[in-house]
Amino acid sequence: MRQSFSLIVLLLGACASIPEPDPRDVEALFRAAQLAYEKKEDMLAQKWLELIRTQYPASQYADDALFLLAELRFRRGEYIMAAFLYQQFRQTYPNSPYARQALYQIGQAYRALSPPYDRDQEYTYKALAALNEFRQLYPGDSLLPEVEQQIRQLRNKLAQREYSIAQLYTKLHSPQSALIYYDGILQQYADTDFVELAWVGKIRALVELGRWAEAQQAIETYRRLFPNGAQRQLVETVAADLNHGK
Repeated sequence: MRQSFSLIVLLLGACASIPEPDPRDVEALFRAAQLAYEKKEDMLAQKWLELIRTQYPASQYADDALFLLAELRFRRGEYIMAAFLYQQFRQTYPNSPYARQALYQIGQAYRALSPPYDRDQEYTYKALAALNEFRQLYPGDSLLPEVEQQIRQLRNKLAQREYSIAQLYTKLHSPQSALIYYDGILQQYADTDFVELAWVGKIRALVELGRWAEAQQAIETYRRLFPNGAQRQLVETVAADLNHGK
């Protein structure tokens, strides 16, 4: 019985750890919300932050409340809502010192939503848009190396998607369709890990189509770009077969 009573006291004490603030005092509301956020009492924090947004939209705490609410949603993995709130923050408070972090967090939210390469890439494109905007607006920022790495990872995913489609057309013996996707990689994703494979795929597609001169030009370009390429032996084999066929 004593153990049960002690447990009840502990639970009541936990619930009372953050006293209910006076709803007429916006500063008290924000301090309580901030404390609740730090203690990860998310429902309390969200309740008070929403109250500030609706009842005190012109107060000095309105921007802090909106940003903290976005952070709360992000922490809970509610990435679509978080991205929406971060974007709303940027539009409402473009000169806030939090505007930079809000833009970065938009990229992180959409990056978290970005699916594997073989699925719809809407969120990947949205993440790239946010991260590219960050790169343009804050070229000397300390986060830039991390942003650059994330951009490369996302672009690699998009290139992998294009390459997988090209490979599918290759297996279906549709070299003309495959060639379209190989060329797409070379034109749009020349900075990714799939560019060498795309050149090889293009060469083989051109050979299959009987476009010998274009295939030879592609081989020469490949040799120039990848003198020590991982696919060099395969390309040289194709080149030898092409010359022998002539």
